[in-house]
Amino acid sequence: MSIEKQILHKLQLIEATMKMVGVWQNYPPKPEAFDSTEPFSIDTMSAEEWLQWVLIPRMRALIEQDASLPTAFSIAPYFEEAFKEDAARFLPLLEHLRALDNLFMQDV
Repeated sequence: MSIEKQILHKLQLIEATMKMVGVWQNYPPKPEAFDSTEPFSIDTMSAEEWLQWVLIPRMRALIEQDASLPTAFSIAPYFEEAFKEDAARFLPLLEHLRALDNLFMQDV
């Protein structure tokens, strides 16, 4: 399976897990939330909002456009910190995020 297909599969698992743990949202944040220049839009979005409304769509778009994928990609540490108060609940999601990071490290 190509790295792109593996990434798309992992993104599907992340989405399904977000729904399972109850953090998938039906409506996006306000438009101005997307104007943030901070990493992970930390000043305007929650971690799960950024994951749903920024990372997942952008990764899918890059793959659909056959664009270059990021290298040395590492988002799991941010989410480990963001979800530390409820780590048990988010453990399946964190495992998928770590696996996603590993896919990007393979491509370096």
